[in-house]
Amino acid sequence: MFMCNNNNNDEQTSCIAEILNVILVLQQNACPDNCLDSCDRPMLGGGPNCLICNTRPIMLYTCCGNGTPWSMPTSKDSTATCPDAGTTICSNVFRVEKVDGNCCTCRVLTDNPDTTSLNPYIATNSFFTISLDCVCAIRCLTDTFVECV
Repeated sequence: MFMCNNNNNDEQTSCIAEILNVILVLQQNACPDNCLDSCDRPMLGGGPNCLICNTRPIMLYTCCGNGTPWSMPTSKDSTATCPDAGTTICSNVFRVEKVDGNCCTCRVLTDNPDTTSLNPYIATNSFFTISLDCVCAIRCLTDTFVECV
């Protein structure tokens, strides 16, 4: 198994862990003001379609993923696999739920099937924990409101 940050020790955290911690705090203290459009901007933004945002959706890229976003099943079905992120049983958009040292627990978000909704994602009950030693990049998507989180 390939790991890119395997030189970390228990007292170190990666830059990705630090950014994910910032995102987690922002989501816990959602604020409708806009700032610079970067992953670690200090407030969750509200836009024309979203008055109050509670989620900064992210995509994760692993060290051995060859530029392909990490993908996880949208259900807890143990037989579900994710050969293609574009399928309805898989998603590559996540919400940070917990950061513990160099590990991050994320909720899988899926595209909202209601095309009239202003909210692009819906929460699933599918979670995973990933070692941030395996993550080489994150991509932040537009802040949004996700129900039931």
